[in-house]
Amino acid sequence: MSPWLTVVGIGEDGFKGLGRNARHALLGASRIVGGQRQLELLPACIRGERQPWPSPFSLEPVLAQRGTAVCVLASGDPMFFGVGASLARQLPAEELLILPAPSSCALAAARLGWPLQEVVSLSLVARPLAALNAQLANGLRLLVLSNDRHSPAAVAGLLRERGFGPSRISVLEHLGGPLERRIDGTADDWQDPAIADLNLLAIDCRASLDAPRLSRLAGLPDSAFAHDGQLTKRDVRAMTLARLAPMPGELLWDVGAGSGSIGIEWMRAHPSCRALAIEADAGRQQLIEHNRDTLGVPGLQLIRGSAPQALAGLERPDAIFIGGGVTRDGVLATCWERLKPGGRLVANAVTLQSEMTLMDWRQRHGGELTRIHVAQAQPLGEFDTWRQALPITLLELQKTQDPICTPSGDVPHA
Repeated sequence: MSPWLTVVGIGEDGFKGLGRNARHALLGASRIVGGQRQLELLPACIRGERQPWPSPFSLEPVLAQRGTAVCVLASGDPMFFGVGASLARQLPAEELLILPAPSSCALAAARLGWPLQEVVSLSLVARPLAALNAQLANGLRLLVLSNDRHSPAAVAGLLRERGFGPSRISVLEHLGGPLERRIDGTADDWQDPAIADLNLLAIDCRASLDAPRLSRLAGLPDSAFAHDGQLTKRDVRAMTLARLAPMPGELLWDVGAGSGSIGIEWMRAHPSCRALAIEADAGRQQLIEHNRDTLGVPGLQLIRGSAPQALAGLERPDAIFIGGGVTRDGVLATCWERLKPGGRLVANAVTLQSEMTLMDWRQRHGGELTRIHVAQAQPLGEFDTWRQALPITLLELQKTQDPICTPSGDVPHA
């Protein structure tokens, strides 16, 4: 099928800045769909019917015209946090023709002299501000698409709160057009000047001396999490996550999530990692919500309830961590049944009863058991001594195939 839908990226310089192919597509389109601002950039010689996006936003006005000559207008590069990416998820590539203009991030990098491959780009358009928390690191450069005119002040406040007040901020408005403007300052002295809704933030991150160092590797300090004592401690957490082995795009179930530390660090491993935190205690649910925002993974989904009942209907995971409740009837069995083939299951035990459950499970299904002993030096009078934390028994195993029931009803080794 030849493309019926052309997505044209248009800049602040309007129709005159478009290439020949983009102009030809607009001249031949029977219908042109876009934001009101983009539609107003077109000259009178464009005869196609102009249709603004509906509110709330929906792709249906475009998809309903399948097979007719339709153009969609988008700002800059439609495949960079744009409507082109949304359409590409709905339509096969052979039905789409994408004609990008320079993205706002490309223009900003050119203005600032920042090599684009060395910059982290992200969007706050209809996204939580808390997502920025995961990106803050001394010396890192960020290009952030603002949601509106209020975003720069909100970002400056967040930087101050997180110990990044010395960071340099540049707000770039109307990039590529006659109204282009740049405003510079630091988060500490940001005065919230009048800013256009269409703006981009460039942040040269500079941490104060007392700012916490939060690595993207597993094993954040325990103090990074608000908790009530129900927390997988730092050293055990690092060992647990090493066995869970997060990979881009994978989904984790954190069963008995407590403060959410395992799911949060799983998601911090890569921007596309996803996690469901299953927790029944209302107080700990609040801690999970606080921790996920503070540590920059607001997309972590909280499932309120107890396993195994709360697991019904959830998307099958690539990995499962059971930090609590292994002795509860049906928890291990349900988790094992729902785990994808090739997936990893890791369960930790502290009590004798939960340890016996893991030993029995290993006897029937295989896997490896590891006993973890961690001791820390603590004062004893005028001297120091080792204080032993409770030992942890860790079970890890990989599912090679979905279990198939035998005629006797037994589940064979998987």
